[in-house]
Amino acid sequence: MQQSTITIDVLLDQQKIPTEINWNASQSSSDDKQLAKAMMVAFWDGQEKAAMRIDLWTKEMMVDEMADFYYQNLMGLADTFERATHNKELVEDMKKFARNFYTKFKDMQQKEMQKGL
Repeated sequence: MQQSTITIDVLLDQQKIPTEINWNASQSSSDDKQLAKAMMVAFWDGQEKAAMRIDLWTKEMMVDEMADFYYQNLMGLADTFERATHNKELVEDMKKFARNFYTKFKDMQQKEMQKGL
């Protein structure tokens, strides 16, 4: 049996706000740490039937980047759900929600920009 280790290092400022997120995986083709502006990690506790999550982002993460990050994660979650369940109907609902979320965000952002002009 093989083992893989994923290491996440988070640098914090004095207010304990993340300033830098670095990660690497022992089975990666790169030995270098990868820099990230945000991360989401989720674990499933089968005994408690509960998700445990860690969501962090740095001060440099822009709002539009956060929307992109969420959109891509929502689409990825839908793909994962499809591979796990083969339930195409629910997967399409999830993807439709993700597309609507992203479109609504972009529309709201456009309106904010127009107000500022």
